[in-house]
Amino acid sequence: MLSLGYLLCSEIMHAMWKPHKFKYIYLLATVYVFTLTLPSAAATYWAFGDQLLTHSNAFSLLPKSRWRDAAVILMLIHQFITFGFACTPLYFVWEKAIGMHDAKSICLRALARLPVVIPIWFLAIVFPFFGPINSAVGALLVSFTVYIIPALAHMLTYRTPSARQNAAEKPPFFLPSWTGMYVVNALVVGWVLVVGFGLGGWASVTNFVRQVDTFGLFAKCYQCPSPRPPPALPPQQRRRL
Repeated sequence: MLSLGYLLCSEIMHAMWKPHKFKYIYLLATVYVFTLTLPSAAATYWAFGDQLLTHSNAFSLLPKSRWRDAAVILMLIHQFITFGFACTPLYFVWEKAIGMHDAKSICLRALARLPVVIPIWFLAIVFPFFGPINSAVGALLVSFTVYIIPALAHMLTYRTPSARQNAAEKPPFFLPSWTGMYVVNALVVGWVLVVGFGLGGWASVTNFVRQVDTFGLFAKCYQCPSPRPPPALPPQQRRRL
């Protein structure tokens, strides 16, 4: 949340027909984070607090109701869409490797992608505790690929006066000079390196270690509370039995 971004943007850019429009997609993704992810996360942490330190599956803490079931269904739909976005670059690589990337039949390309989809889905069923792993990967790796490396690459690319003069895209109107652009890039690198990689990495790894005992292969219900034992019979009924 502190990085104010969305980790799927790099995959979206790779799959875009016109990647130069990526900055508008990134803005929409940031709006998505502010309007959906942040309010729901804040409400969940406000309601359950420290229980989430040992239960990354927040749905297991919610009381059973139709609203919770609807939220689970919506989350599953979200995961299917996210899976499609995240695997799009891998789909393209696989299609080119087997010579199916230029096929005009959508059904044929969908069948060609099954060798990629099936193993990933199988691993997702085997390891249902993806949340803590995703948190650690996001803090330790995505912070570099989405923020630190692009900002540093931009600074290195336009470090010379000739490169800045021939730049295809100039700084925006609210940053009239390249000095301001360099300051913004430096702030992004420093903020994400300290908060995202440093504090976020420490928190995600610590959370992973705390929950490692709750992990299990092919878990029927990840981190769900165990069923309560039946109440003990009073002594009089025990004698009758």
